[in-house]
Amino acid sequence: MEQVMTQKNQKMHPHKFTLWVAMGSITMMFAGFTSAYIVKSNMAGWVPVQMPSIFYLSTFLILASSGTIYLAKKKFQERAMAQYRVLVTVTAALGILFTITQYLGFAELWGQKVTFSESVAGSFFYIISGVHALHVLGGVIALLVIFLRAFSSKTRYYSTTPIEVASIYWHFVDVLWLYLFVFFILVS
Repeated sequence: MEQVMTQKNQKMHPHKFTLWVAMGSITMMFAGFTSAYIVKSNMAGWVPVQMPSIFYLSTFLILASSGTIYLAKKKFQERAMAQYRVLVTVTAALGILFTITQYLGFAELWGQKVTFSESVAGSFFYIISGVHALHVLGGVIALLVIFLRAFSSKTRYYSTTPIEVASIYWHFVDVLWLYLFVFFILVS
């Protein structure tokens, strides 16, 4: 009986397994995107995109949100629900602020005539960053769901799986943004 319980406890939750498979696929997609960027950057007339300065702020915001979601998950596991609610609120706010600063950075680039028709490098930058933005949007939606659940008087379900899945995914988009941020700085 003890061996059966040990085996049951070692199984990965299906949501976590699916998330890990999806993150592996997403990683491969971005590896392909950045590889294509490097290959195309050797074309004649290639003008690299200069990283908007507001992206430094957005990088700080997503790093901070990664720290707050880590602490939120820890507080949820400790059943310190008041602190969990504060931390999940701060995380959701930082995620939204990250999204806003990304938009402002794209608007700055667009104002500098870094558009799809004017710049091949800009096209690549928009596609790569835009696909990342879609993944961030999914993460922000997950953050808003756990935020709403944290304040719902109907929710009395203390499974850690939703916060763990949201936390893993948010850390993933954080690391992915860091990779892209450093990549574009080094390649430019």
